[in-house]
Amino acid sequence: MLERHCILVGMPGVGKTTIGRRLANRLGADFVDLDAVIETEIGCPIRTYFEHQGEAAFRDIEARLLERALAAESPCVFSTGGGAVLRASNRRAMHAGGTVMYLRSSPEHLARRLRNDTKRPLLQVGDPLKKLKELYAQRDPLYREAAHYVVETQRGSVATVVGHIAMQLDLIRA
Repeated sequence: MLERHCILVGMPGVGKTTIGRRLANRLGADFVDLDAVIETEIGCPIRTYFEHQGEAAFRDIEARLLERALAAESPCVFSTGGGAVLRASNRRAMHAGGTVMYLRSSPEHLARRLRNDTKRPLLQVGDPLKKLKELYAQRDPLYREAAHYVVETQRGSVATVVGHIAMQLDLIRA
């Protein structure tokens, strides 16, 4: 049983949604995918919104919906978009509003996982590995600032990572 929100942050493609769903199931908690909430709110895929309205408008909506998710009374597991940490106010709100787990993986590992991805707007470039390295250099310190714990994901299965997070949450409650 969760006592506080468990918030998953990390690079695009690290597995926040997959791990979040499994973790919520294991804990008997609700799962909220912030990107899915955003798409419902804006009425179109994030990529389309990004192309037409720009990143700044998207980040405004993301911040508003993150705040709403954090205000939910019943603790849940939720995944954020990879760029949710770009705003200092989001990092502070997540850190204060729940237990933040930074799911960490190397850009090289992510590039292999995402080689056929067409959904993530920031990765629709000629050299996705180069872009992932740039994003990692920019965002890794921000993920670490928001996080209570760093969880390495590239060496374990989804079940292993979920087990590690659940164990960490148990230790917090003990």
